[in-house]
Amino acid sequence: MRNNDDIRGIGMTSARTRDRLVQRLWDHGIRSTDVLEQIRNVPRHLFVDEALASRAYEDTALPIGEGQTISQPYIVALITEALRLQPTDRVLEVGAGSGYQAAILAEMVSEGNVVAVELIKNLAQ
Repeated sequence: MRNNDDIRGIGMTSARTRDRLVQRLWDHGIRSTDVLEQIRNVPRHLFVDEALASRAYEDTALPIGEGQTISQPYIVALITEALRLQPTDRVLEVGAGSGYQAAILAEMVSEGNVVAVELIKNLAQ
């Protein structure tokens, strides 16, 4: 079980590091405060290998295994912003990979309104 420090982050996964990422996204045109808040709050470092956790809040894609990557935060934010989600919307994500995008989406809609599907068994687990 993860402790609160794992979720909140320390060092390169800290709130200050997350705030810098949110500022970079704002500087690159992401304007939805709801999307930016979820990028700030969802602990991206928990969706990558522990060895890459210190890079989790860089605006870059990172490997997650099986030749796949966790999407660049800008792309996650851009997609999420473009959806203009309402709390009652339902979302199907095909090719969920690490689950990070699904986690962001799940914070934007009512509980249970996101279904994520991943075909690569090792990623799905």
